[in-house]
Parts: sequence; structure tokens; C-alpha cells
Amino acid sequence: MHRLGRRGAFLVTLGVAWIGYGYGIASDPRYGTARGLAHITKYVALDVLGWGWVVCGVLAVAAAVAGLRAQPLGFAAIGVPAGLWGAAYTVTWGSGAYPPAWSSAGAWCGFALGIVWVSGMQECPHTQGVPRWT
Repeated sequence: MHRLGRRGAFLVTLGVAWIGYGYGIASDPRYGTARGLAHITKYVALDVLGWGWVVCGVLAVAAAVAGLRAQPLGFAAIGVPAGLWGAAYTVTWGSGAYPPAWSSAGAWCGFALGIVWVSGMQECPHTQGVPRWT
């Protein structure tokens, strides 16, 4: 992971998490997830959205391995689904359709904002493929 740098390690970590989360959504969505995303699932089935998370996770991991030039694609891949989930839960909560959606709205919006912040950080010079002890 050291060769990937901190940003690359972040992409791999969230990419793998997105793959697992997406598979869980596609194979066995939870009740709260289905209720909180009702505004989206009118147009796109929840299992399709779950496989979208998987694809975005794979893209993030591939971008991390490909290097610094591909990282913007990786950050977009992990940011889009988190932002979509945050917006959907916010709309659901704001409409009163599912009041418990406020907690997921805050978590996913915060997650998306954190991804934006990390995407703008510069890689530390000692983590760009150079061993720490040199």
C-alpha cells in the first residue's frame, strides 16, 4: 500500500468498501435503505444501484493502482454514489416520507464532502513510490 501513496491507499480502502456495500445492497437490501432511497428507486431498481456501487469501487481500486494521473477518476467513482445517497436521503427526510433518513442523510453527505476534501489534498513527497527510510 505504501507504493500507492496516501491518496491511493484511501482509494483502495473505499473502493473495496464500496464493492462490499454495493454487493450487500444488490443481494439483500435493508428495509431502511429501501425506504430512504424511495425517490431514486422509482426510476432505478435498488439492485442496479447496488451493482453501480460495485462498479464504482472497482474503478476506484483500478485508478489507485494506475497512479496519480488516474486518481481523479477514482475520486469521482467513490464520490458520486456517496453524494447520490446523501442527496436521496436528504430529499426523503425533507419530504417527511421517512423521518429516520436524517441520520443517513448526514452520514452520506459528510462522507461525500470528506471524499471531496481528500481528492484536493496533495500527495506527500515521501509516499510517491520512495521508501520511507531513504
